[in-house]
Amino acid sequence: MSTIINTIISFFSTVIEYIPKFLPAAGMTIGLSFLSIIAGTIIGVVFAFMKLSRFKVLQGISNIYITIVRGTPLLLQLIFVYSALPKLGLQFPPFTAAVIALAFHNGAYIAEIFRGAISSIAGGQVEAARSLGMTQFQAMKRVVLPQAVKRAIPPLGNQFIIAIKDSSLASAITITEIIMVTRRYVSATYSVYEMFTVAAIYYLVFTYALSKLVNLVEKKLQVSEKSKDDIVYD
Repeated sequence: MSTIINTIISFFSTVIEYIPKFLPAAGMTIGLSFLSIIAGTIIGVVFAFMKLSRFKVLQGISNIYITIVRGTPLLLQLIFVYSALPKLGLQFPPFTAAVIALAFHNGAYIAEIFRGAISSIAGGQVEAARSLGMTQFQAMKRVVLPQAVKRAIPPLGNQFIIAIKDSSLASAITITEIIMVTRRYVSATYSVYEMFTVAAIYYLVFTYALSKLVNLVEKKLQVSEKSKDDIVYD
């Protein structure tokens, strides 16, 4: 019994000791995830509108991009940007290469999220807006997009959480994020379970905090919508 207790105490002592040592790697993971999410959202919005465009060429380009990204592993995409593009004269530092690969990977999924959200808005609303004198752009900006963004928040939140976890693959191109540091500490201490427990704690904290933030934004938008509905006009 005492052996088990000592093992448990040793386990948690090691975990507590190494949690602060993971902070630089955690900062790297946050930075990598944040930049790739922002860039991926911009890319996703652009390709969503391209796919919804009336021009077949733009639709084709968007479909090819989404098909390739969703049909190939993220690890392969990371290695391609970091190792293959330099052969074409496009060489990036590891961190930049990781941001680019993760952004384009997330962008394909975000494009489909926005496309689905925009397509879900009834066409009659656009026609009604046009009948009131709005241009196509004004109808999209004032009528369609506000509703589409609200509908896109839950799946976007899920994709952002996936993006944080996907950042762990950046260790394959020498980014010193959480998984890379975990492996180094495992090699140095042979404390496998303790080190991966620390890594798991950080990922759980990040994803839990992000999920709470997404829920807060979603509730805020719902309250805002209800407030508008409750306005009584004289």
